[in-house]
Amino acid sequence: MQKLFWSAFLVILIARLPAQQVIPLYDGAIPNAKPCNEREHEFVDTSWNKNGLLIVDRVAKPTLTIYAPRKDRRNGTAVVICPGGGYAVLAAGHEGADIAKQLNDAGVTAFVLRYRLPKEECMTDKAHVPLMDAQQAIWYVRRHAQQYGIDAQKIGIMGFSAGGHLASTAGTHFDPVRKELNGADLRPNFMILIYPVISFNDTIGHIGSRDNLLGKNPDRKLVRFFSNEEQITPRTPPTFLIHASDDDVVVPENSIRFYEALLRNKVPAELHLYEHGGHGFGLHNTTTKEDWFKSCIEWMKVNKLIP
Repeated sequence: MQKLFWSAFLVILIARLPAQQVIPLYDGAIPNAKPCNEREHEFVDTSWNKNGLLIVDRVAKPTLTIYAPRKDRRNGTAVVICPGGGYAVLAAGHEGADIAKQLNDAGVTAFVLRYRLPKEECMTDKAHVPLMDAQQAIWYVRRHAQQYGIDAQKIGIMGFSAGGHLASTAGTHFDPVRKELNGADLRPNFMILIYPVISFNDTIGHIGSRDNLLGKNPDRKLVRFFSNEEQITPRTPPTFLIHASDDDVVVPENSIRFYEALLRNKVPAELHLYEHGGHGFGLHNTTTKEDWFKSCIEWMKVNKLIP
């Protein structure tokens, strides 16, 4: 009888957990890929956090990990999540899986993107490969919206740090990198940017991310193209931003200038600046009792992105 009880309990518990599925981002050949010895590698980094952070430092085959909420909680909204890591690694845990589970609790279907990290030995035109992967993720989610119970006009993109740069690039550059996506709707319906790299200019830009994406001596046209505060138009999606004033890795002017440009273009936007918190705090800024994730959910409700 006791064994039967625990078996039933386990079935109920599994039914309540978010469903996860890992799929390749591309069917067949991966575009712009070159033969190389790159193999995905995960490790736990304890240098930032005593409990360790899950890090991925090589991505040759981009994937989407799908976190689906329970059907009775699903509200039709989806978010593609881009973890940060300076375009050198991916913070796949606290800026990926942990966020996806929280979104599931709010009824949102989450897609964690493991995008390719730019390396000349493994790809051609490395500067545009992460954007190519982000556009492919948006296209995949929109194309399969019915399958996942998603409203095709409620698909957002979210990014942390350099992942915020990628998300804001996808939110300001809708022209397809791949000609195969010509004519596809690649515009996310909203953006959520957490301590994001926005600019690549010499004054406020995160030069480490810029060097990894564009190289040490980048073409100035590319620097401007990827300085996303300069790329905002009235078509830029509504945006929610979080930053800490004492962030000395990605200075808060990145979010501030992006926010100001959104206002100039009359794009709905909300910016939360904390006095303290530094960089890379993920879900929990331990210096304040305010929960930025709850504030984000409220912003989504106000903008009718979730019920």
